[in-house]
Amino acid sequence: MLEAENGKEAVRVCTVQKPDLLILDLGLPDMDGLDVIKLVREWSKIPIIVLSIRSEDADKIEALDRGANDYVTKPFSMGELLARMRTALRLGRGDATEGGAVITAGDISIDLGKRLITLGGTPVKLSRKEYDLLKILASHPGKVITHQQLLQEVWGPAYVEETQYLRVYIGQLRQKLERDPAAPQWLITEPGVGYRLQTSS
Repeated sequence: MLEAENGKEAVRVCTVQKPDLLILDLGLPDMDGLDVIKLVREWSKIPIIVLSIRSEDADKIEALDRGANDYVTKPFSMGELLARMRTALRLGRGDATEGGAVITAGDISIDLGKRLITLGGTPVKLSRKEYDLLKILASHPGKVITHQQLLQEVWGPAYVEETQYLRVYIGQLRQKLERDPAAPQWLITEPGVGYRLQTSS
C-alpha cells in the first residue's frame, strides 16, 4: 500500500507507481481532491474511490463528473469500504466493455457488439434512445453515471438540465426489463445523482 501526504504527491505516486486503486480524501492540505481526480483522469483509468465528509449531492455529482468511480461519505464501516474497493477493482479490470462485451444483470443480457438485448433469452425491442441509455450504463456496470453525463451523451449538451427525460426513459426501460418496475432490481436510481446498472443481486 502506498500513501501520499498531499495532492501533488498523490498524482506523482499514481504516475510513477501506477497503483491498482486510488482512495482519495477531498480535504487535502495543498489542493482540492477534485483537482487530483481531474489530473489523474487526463492519462489514467485507475479506479478512484472518494472518501469525504462532504455529503451534499453537488459534491458527489462533481466528483463523479470529474471521473471518480465511487463516493463514500464519512463515517463509513471498513466492511463497506472493502466491498466498494473490491467492486472498483473488478470493474477497473473489466472496464473495456465498449467493444463486443456481453453484460448480464439477472435475466437481462446486453450484447454491446451485436446491439442485442434479451430478457430470459427473448429479444427485447428498444427505441434508439432507450438503447443508448442502456449502453452507457452497461459500459460501466455498477458505476453511478450522473444525470448530466447521461443527458449529454444521449441528448447533447443543450439538454443537461432536462432530468425529466431520464425519468421517462429509465421508466420505459424498467417496464421492458424489470420483473417489478416499481421496485427495480437492476436499473438503480441514486437519488439526486444519477443511475447505475446493478449486475449482481
